[in-house]
Amino acid sequence: MNRTMNCARVICLYVSICLMTISAMGQDLFEEAPWTLSGGLGKIFFEGDEEVEDGEFAFLKLGYDFNPRWTIEYDLSYMPVLNNREFPNEPERFALTDDTWAIRLAGDLLFHLRKSVDDLHWDPYLSGGIGLIHFGDAVDSGQDEVFVTAGGGLFYHFNDEWAIRSDARWIIAGADTEVNVMVTAGINWRWGADVPASYSVSGGEIDSDQDGLPDSHEADIGTDPFDPDTDDDGLTDGQEVLEYNTNPLNPDTDLDALKDGAEVFTYQTDPLDRDTDEGGVADGHEVIEDYTDPLDPSDDLKLYTLNIEFDYNKSHIRSKDYDELDIIVKVLTRDPEATARVEGHADKRKKSSRKYNLKLSKRRAKAIVGYLIDVGGIDASRLTYEGYGFDRPLAPNDTEENMQKNRRTEIYIRPGNQNSTDQE
Repeated sequence: MNRTMNCARVICLYVSICLMTISAMGQDLFEEAPWTLSGGLGKIFFEGDEEVEDGEFAFLKLGYDFNPRWTIEYDLSYMPVLNNREFPNEPERFALTDDTWAIRLAGDLLFHLRKSVDDLHWDPYLSGGIGLIHFGDAVDSGQDEVFVTAGGGLFYHFNDEWAIRSDARWIIAGADTEVNVMVTAGINWRWGADVPASYSVSGGEIDSDQDGLPDSHEADIGTDPFDPDTDDDGLTDGQEVLEYNTNPLNPDTDLDALKDGAEVFTYQTDPLDRDTDEGGVADGHEVIEDYTDPLDPSDDLKLYTLNIEFDYNKSHIRSKDYDELDIIVKVLTRDPEATARVEGHADKRKKSSRKYNLKLSKRRAKAIVGYLIDVGGIDASRLTYEGYGFDRPLAPNDTEENMQKNRRTEIYIRPGNQNSTDQE
């Protein structure tokens, strides 16, 4: 009995320290509904040398949120049946003569790892605590064992009131420092959270994400009223709609391979114009592939776009396209120092596979390079190729006409006098 009372005093002291420490952090959040109640089922896995087998249990947890980061929980668990473990190879070993039961009392401190208080759906956390387990029959260390726990878990909040949870803890208990594992799953209820919110609006409509667009406007255009940058392009929805006239649901409005925000803030290019300097090459290709200045038309490479049609699922060039390829041969022959990069592209349909189209477009680009080498006599060291599948469309894949534009081969020729000025 004295041992049990001492254990209880230790738990009370631990809880008091937690309360005094955390109360200093302030209670400006979760003040309206700080109390939660959790219930569910779990299983405890004992080390193989303990007197009882693994067992199931039911639990009830009472929690108090001091703020969005810190919670203290009081845990009551009941294990109705713990089968006694037999030790046939250790006859001198202490063993229970029959099955037993147990009650577990604990206090845990939870540290929540949620990214922000504005997104409370996914709520992972770390935990640590101490407690006492009381067995119905005395085990080798007695009827009572003090333990410490460490672990973590995850809440998923459906709303302010209801959530589901799962936990996993390591439990160090007993005089021999047995290390056990406990896993649980259950539901969580926050009482007082079902009180309807009262809103007071002054001076205009609600703008929940402060992006410059009222929530009602965002609902009309399909953007997220709780995310200031719905398409994650570096411009807020308000900037896109009110200032730059870009599409807040498309991170690359002009389909030049640069995000709208990067065009505005990093490269000072026009997010509504694929080729800001009108030099013939898209802004993204200049920045990503060519290392040229998207604001200077004089350094643009020579771009030849060929709408060469391949047979379905084939990469063999048709004879009717030889004349177009011979033009490329002449250009490269006249400038022996020039180099060329061949890029294959594809359209996108409902059942198109990205992996397949990447490989197919690369094979087709390779076929073009093969023609330039084998027929045109161009040195292979002057040529490179790549396939982009449907990742770099020229137009939205919403009509047959646009999809035809996207089924293309592009050949970028760098004149000989530019080779020496390439950037690393």
